[in-house]
Amino acid sequence: MPIELKMLAWSVALGVFHVLLGAGLTTRQRGLAWNVGARDAALPPLQGVAARVDRALRNFLETFPFFAAAALAVVWLNRGDATTALGAQCYFWARLAYVPVYAAGVPYLRTLIWAISLWGLLQLLWALL
Repeated sequence: MPIELKMLAWSVALGVFHVLLGAGLTTRQRGLAWNVGARDAALPPLQGVAARVDRALRNFLETFPFFAAAALAVVWLNRGDATTALGAQCYFWARLAYVPVYAAGVPYLRTLIWAISLWGLLQLLWALL
């Protein structure tokens, strides 16, 4: 299996982890009744780690569709090479590192990690252009 597809699969797993982590932290803050209820009532915004993990998930969801499309196109069109393999790995590992760094509220490093993931995504895109 091409490394681009492996990194895509691991990125899907990371997305599922993001969702579960965020749900757990949100439930801890808002309570089990909120989690199992209809969630109709307006609630105050999340605070602390739960809010940061939620923002990290939203950030992941902004880039993941582009990564998935690019990774699939690279493999389908047989455009994969060492650069796309490195790009896919950079995207995944940076997105993985982004979760704890954002959750901990570390400035600047979070942005650097995000930039590395974007660079990885662009390596896949450039192989298609």
